[in-house]
Amino acid sequence: MAPPLITVVLPAYDEQEQLKECLDSLLGQSFREFEIIVVRTPSPHCPEERLVEAYELRDARVRVLRLDTEPGIGQTRMAGATHARGDYLLFLDSDHLLPADAFEAMAARLAETGEVDLLLFGHNREYRGKVWPGNAAELLAAAGPEVFTLNEHPELFGAPPLIWDRLVRNGAVPTFPDGFYEEVPAVHRSLLSASRIAVLDRECVTIRRRHTLHPEGSEGASHFDLFDRYESTFELLDAQPAEAPPVSPEVRTHLFTRMVRHYLFVYDLPGTLTRAERPQFFQRAAEHYKRFLPEGYRRPDGREGIKFSLLASNSYTTFEVAKFSRLSGVRR
Repeated sequence: MAPPLITVVLPAYDEQEQLKECLDSLLGQSFREFEIIVVRTPSPHCPEERLVEAYELRDARVRVLRLDTEPGIGQTRMAGATHARGDYLLFLDSDHLLPADAFEAMAARLAETGEVDLLLFGHNREYRGKVWPGNAAELLAAAGPEVFTLNEHPELFGAPPLIWDRLVRNGAVPTFPDGFYEEVPAVHRSLLSASRIAVLDRECVTIRRRHTLHPEGSEGASHFDLFDRYESTFELLDAQPAEAPPVSPEVRTHLFTRMVRHYLFVYDLPGTLTRAERPQFFQRAAEHYKRFLPEGYRRPDGREGIKFSLLASNSYTTFEVAKFSRLSGVRR
């Protein structure tokens, strides 16, 4: 039996009881050459066994991987990936939905491009009856129809680091660390190691959340993990093998902008940090601003640029006052 084109790795965390709808949208695809690996753990946020077992019995393309331990989301994804038979992997969560022709469009695009390391595509967000495109839509549209390398489109390093808006070639799947924000270094590592990247210029996934949060972290995970994630990526930039093409300086510039936007987004997101954690988080972000600032960097314009400037000077008190003066508005 020929291997499927796509393996979907789907951790069964289901706090919002959306897993069933996600699975239904996958099994309703017009393109049939795929498999789904549902990874179930002892987590209280996983559904009852009978739900995933019913899908496993109903369709041979669904396999349930049952873990005896309760790892974080990163290790859960990795466990599923080790069992993948598909040529490409798609990492999803239970709050994702796909239009019925999504896999058909991906397959058609891959037929045009030949084998690639990454196939990037767009996504929508849906929240309280409203739908809007993801923040990378313009970047993807500008990339054009040709297969390319990261140095040819370094601006893609400025996109939000999401693992579920791309197909990753089997054999090129990056490792996911424990803790929160596990997809940040995984996305960046896959971009840096890819020699062939292509774009499918359409929305293929809808996420049913206003913001991108994190289903589960391993024990001891915290939002301060985000600083380790970006440190890892900058270390990757500095440790590229000698035989690899030099990384364009523009990659570092776009990564820096994305890093600062990500820090400010988390800082501003209600309910993410405690009152005691806020000054600590701000100080760590300011330290990274100073440490990773590219030479000749130009801050964004407008309100966002003001926030960058206040972070650059570690002006926590002024920043808090400005926040209440309606200066917030950082993009995610």
